[in-house]
Parts: sequence; C-alpha cells; structure tokens
Amino acid sequence: MKMTGARMVVEALALEGVECVFGIPGGSVIPLYDALYDAPFPHVLMRHEQAAAHAADGYARASGKPGVCICTSGPGFTNILTGLATAFMDSVPLVAISGQVATHLIGTDAFQESDTFGSSLAAVKHSFLVRSLEELPAALKGAFEIAVSGRPGPVLVDLPVDIQKGEGEFVYPSGSVFGKDRLTPAENLERLGEAADLLENARKPVILAGGGILFSGASLELLEFAEKLQIPVATTLMGKGSFPENHPLSLGMAGMHGTPQANLALTEADVVFAIGTRFSDRTTGKLDQFLKNAALIHGDIDEAEIDKIVPCTVPLVGDGKIILSSLSRCMAGTQKREWTETTGSWKREYPLADGKETRLVPSSLFDRVSGASDDHWPAVADVGQNQMWTALFYKSERPRTFLTSGGLGTMGYALPAAMGASLSRNRTPALCFAGDGGFLMNCQELETCARYQIPVKIFLLNNSALGMVRQWQELFWNERYSATTAVSGCRFAALAEAFGVDGYTCNTLEDLEEILPGVLASPGPALVDCRIPQEELVLPMVPAGAALKDFIYRVKTEQPAAAR
Repeated sequence: MKMTGARMVVEALALEGVECVFGIPGGSVIPLYDALYDAPFPHVLMRHEQAAAHAADGYARASGKPGVCICTSGPGFTNILTGLATAFMDSVPLVAISGQVATHLIGTDAFQESDTFGSSLAAVKHSFLVRSLEELPAALKGAFEIAVSGRPGPVLVDLPVDIQKGEGEFVYPSGSVFGKDRLTPAENLERLGEAADLLENARKPVILAGGGILFSGASLELLEFAEKLQIPVATTLMGKGSFPENHPLSLGMAGMHGTPQANLALTEADVVFAIGTRFSDRTTGKLDQFLKNAALIHGDIDEAEIDKIVPCTVPLVGDGKIILSSLSRCMAGTQKREWTETTGSWKREYPLADGKETRLVPSSLFDRVSGASDDHWPAVADVGQNQMWTALFYKSERPRTFLTSGGLGTMGYALPAAMGASLSRNRTPALCFAGDGGFLMNCQELETCARYQIPVKIFLLNNSALGMVRQWQELFWNERYSATTAVSGCRFAALAEAFGVDGYTCNTLEDLEEILPGVLASPGPALVDCRIPQEELVLPMVPAGAALKDFIYRVKTEQPAAAR
C-alpha cells in the first residue's frame, strides 16, 4: 500500500500495539503530526521534551510495554536526551522518534539541526538514522525488537523531514528484522548444579533481587523460590517491588540508604544469589569489603555484567524467570531457621520508625498515605531525600508499582513518569513523591495533568532545601550549606491552582489526615505541599567509601557507627 513516510510511522506504531505516545510538535515533525491527527491511538501533548521521555519511561515501567515519545530536531532532541539516558541506565524499553532536517541539509548546520545520531550513541541501546523511505519500515520494526530484546533499553529513530513527506510502498516486516539469533541473549545455565549445591549447603544464604526480576516478569518465581528454600530477600533500589515487602522473608532495600537488616545480612552471608542486578557503587559500599566472606551466584541476562564489578563464584547467564524456575527444579529445599531468626531479630533491633511520631515527617507521611491508598497504584519517586524516604517507608507489595530514576538519578523525573504510569493503567491513580527542588524542574507538567485530567496525586516533601546535597554538607562538609538552603517563597498549592490542579498545604500531621481521603478519592490530579522539617535526614546511611555494615543508624556521630 502506498503512503507517506509519516503515515508509515503511524501504521507501524499501530501494528506494534502502541496505546499512546508522548511528545511536542516542531518544524521537522509537522508531517508526522499531520499523520497523527488520524491515528488510532492518542497523542499526549507534553510541555517539555524531557518530560515526554520520562512519561514514556513511566508508561513502560508500569506496563512492561515499550513507551513511545516524539520530538523535533535540534533543541527538541537535546531536550529529550536526558530522558533517554535515564531509561538507558535503568534498562527501560523506549522508542523515541526524532524529526531531522531534510537529508540534503544534514551536516550543513541548518536551522535546528543537531548531530542527533552521534549525540545519542551513549544514551541509547541503538540509534537509526533513516536515509531513505525504503529503510523506514525495517528501522521501525527493528527499533521495537531491540528495545525489548535481551536487556531492554531505549532506541532512537531519527527521521528527516523529506522522508516523512515522501511516498512509497509500505510493507511492514512480519518476522524479525535482525534475525532471531542476533536478538536472543546468550544463555548459559551449565552450572545450575553448582549453584544449587551452594544454596543447599549454605548456612546464611541471601537473595539480592534487582530490576531484572521486574523486566522478566519473574516476581512470582522469586517468591516461590524464596519460600521453598526459606531464604531472606534483599532488593536493590531498582528491584523494589519484585518481592512483597511485608513478607516475613523480606529484608527491604540494600545499599547506601538500605535497611540495617539487608546490609547486615549481605555482610554476614556465606552465599549470595544476586539475580537480575548489576553491582552499582550505591549497592556495594566499599567494594573490597562487599561479600568478602560469601560465595556469589550471579544470574543476569546481560553477560557483560558477570564479573564486571564483583568476582563471581558461579555465573548463570539468562532470563531471570528461566534461571529461577530451572534452579528451583534442582533443589529439594532446606530450612534455614536459625538464619531467618537472626535476620528477623535485626528487623526488631533496627526499626525504621516507631509508629509513635505525631509530627509531619517522612515516616508519618508515608504511613498515612500508604495506609489510605491502594497497593495496586503505582508510586513514583523523584530523586534526592524524597527518593530514599519513599524507598524506605513506602512498602511495595506488587511488581511494577515503584518507579524511580536509579542509575542516572534524574531530578524532575517523578511527575511526568507518574503521568505515564497512570495512563498505562487506564488512568489508575498514581502517587508522585517529590522534593521541592526536583519538582520545580518539571512542574510545567501540572498543566498537562490538568488538561488531560490525569489522576496523579503529588505529595511534595517540602523542606525548602536541596535536601540530599544539604545532608552531605551537614554530615561530611562541616555544615557549609553552599547553595542548598535558599528558602523558596513559592506557594506550591497556589502554583497548582494556577495550572488548574487542586492544591493543598499541610503544616501538621492533622492537616494531612484531614485532607487525605478527599485527595485520594478525587477523579483528577492534586498536589499536597507537605512542610517537613529541614533538619530531617535520610537514615540509615552508609557513608561514601564505607562498608555496608558501617552505617549511621539514627543519631549523628562524628564517626560512622559500626552496627556490628
């Protein structure tokens, strides 16, 4: 069938089952936007290209399907680049379509031209520069294939405006563009027996679950495996939600701001089964002390991550779901009652909150919000202190209900990502937790929320500070608060109202309790400005360069307190 290149894009998106796209029009994508006018799926007009990428990212994380975003050339693309890098670091499947100047103008410094292909290479899994109409169908098909194959990630299709306007025959590939062998990740499970023996004979085994569990849809397999062998489970930040956090075997999050029980368990373990995770510095702490006395079984779909940071005793290369189900079949299951009693005692010894707080502080805020909301709703955290408070205090019971920027740590992520998450679930309410600093980086999307009536419930943890940097300045830089504590005069509730969003201000816990039922029950978006004390710190904390066991628990000390 003969059609324009722009129409080919719309047809391809429809064939791939795309349910909505996020973007902003511009000169080099006018033909594409003309074709979108008749598309069988909606386009969500964002107010900044970075937010469009984050919205597509939130859509993908909450749904498990690729998110799609569109931008124009030049500044449109450079604006979207941070969102692509965010998705790349966290292995999120995205397809980004960028307009480009006409093919004969590429390389001439034309108006709104940028080296999109070259600039994108470090921030995407693959990049296509389409130079002919004949290449376009295969490039679009390949983009979706690559985005979801193996370790997921973002893919860019750069599309010159003249190719959008051109006409040709549209034949969408029915099979794989690159061949099944090229897209199928490596698999090597030859050492399953070794892994099974290590776990069967371990006295202090620990499972460390990462985001790969969520991407492979292996949460049920992880639950069944842990229960069968009675092995405690810690998660990385990206793995939060892969294992129900109210389960007796849950240790919560490990790492720099991890729970004491998770960090102590990893310190004292004799066997660690890390599945679906890479080893970032925020997880390991002091590297030469990490898993010093433990054998490591490392299962991951990306062969490149094996032995990359932490030497591995037994490698298992493959999909997390396959690894867990295959390993489970090899094992009869042995009870580790003494070890689970020990990890349980650490939970009691180091509670994160005592439940008696009457002030409006993070622990009481999350207690009230989580108690009043539905555990099916996605909860999206921005970056900074608010992120770690959410990770510690908001208990995730279901997969794909906790979203955040982990690897890149992108402030301004939460609001647009929450919008995408809500739309991916047929407008299910989404909880957005943000600090005042990060929120101001993409607050223009309040207007988008209002215009589409997306039910995002924003809880602003407002301490009038760039809180995480301030915390480091307090603990490690002699309280020299350089550029972190400028008190904002912003009336956030009024700002929300100006954009058409219901706004509230809470100075006390009683204020929050009074307005919370109405906020959560309302059909549209809402913002709650929660005035929390500036002196509140994110604790526990493992100082940079310290071992996981050397965490600061509650009281500020001159030297990190060794918990064990």
